[in-house]
Formats: sequence, C-alpha cells, structure tokens
Amino acid sequence: MVLDKEYILELLQNVTDPEIPVISVIDLGIVRDVIIDEDSLEVVITPTYSGCPAMLEIEKEINNALKKKGINEFKITTVLSPAWTTEWMSEEGKRKLKEYGIAPPNPTNPEDIECPQCSSKNTQLISEFGSTACKSLFKCNDCLEPFDYFKCH
Repeated sequence: MVLDKEYILELLQNVTDPEIPVISVIDLGIVRDVIIDEDSLEVVITPTYSGCPAMLEIEKEINNALKKKGINEFKITTVLSPAWTTEWMSEEGKRKLKEYGIAPPNPTNPEDIECPQCSSKNTQLISEFGSTACKSLFKCNDCLEPFDYFKCH
C-alpha cells in the first residue's frame, strides 16, 4: 500500500474528540503532522492540555481508524512543544462548537463571549472551570441559559 498524507488526513477527519463528539481531531488542531517516509507512517498529535484525559482515547481512535483501513504499521507520537493553541482550530471546528452549544474561543476579545444559543453578548462568567479543563462555564443574561466556553490559549 502506498501511503498518501492527504488520504491519512481525510481519514483522521472522521476521528472525533470524545469530549466534544461533533469536532474532529483535525478541526480541533490536535493532529500536528502526518509524516510519511518510504513505508513508515507517523501521526504527530498535541493535547489541548498537557494532562488532557481524552488523549488516550484519541490515540485509541486514531489507531482504530488506521487499522480499519488496513494500515497496520504506524506510530503515534505525542509532542508537548510547541504547546497547543486555539489558533490551531479550524473555522469549521469553531462553527461546529457553536452549533453544538459551546461558545468557540474568542482570541480578539476574551471578555466578549457570545451565547451559542441566542448569540447575545450579554453573558457572564460563572466559573473558570466548565465541564472539562479546556472550558469555562458562562451564563447568558438574556436567554438565561448556561453554556460552556472553549478557553483561549
């Protein structure tokens, strides 16, 4: 089998984050590189946080996706430097977050968080920690709904 980087990236587009099942590891920016050298394949990943508990599951799902397509010889390498940043997220991924009910990161004005339910910017921080370490808990003062905000970093 001849390995092709675009094919591998397309395949990994179907591997989702177990904590946010609507966003792929590609859209999230976790997959940093796919290295193909002769007959070897390496998928390089970076966690959103250095202690992210989802990374073991993500590695397992990448492993399963590759093997399901008959790719049995590969390695998955986790790198911590450079540290993951929300700038690596795709615009499509941010759109999917909002549709799912999670406010996407807002690096231009982190104080101006838009409610994913009603699009109001009349929101307030409830807790720095939301359902996972990468999110904060907010409340919309207009529709009164609580929501997670994906933190910038």
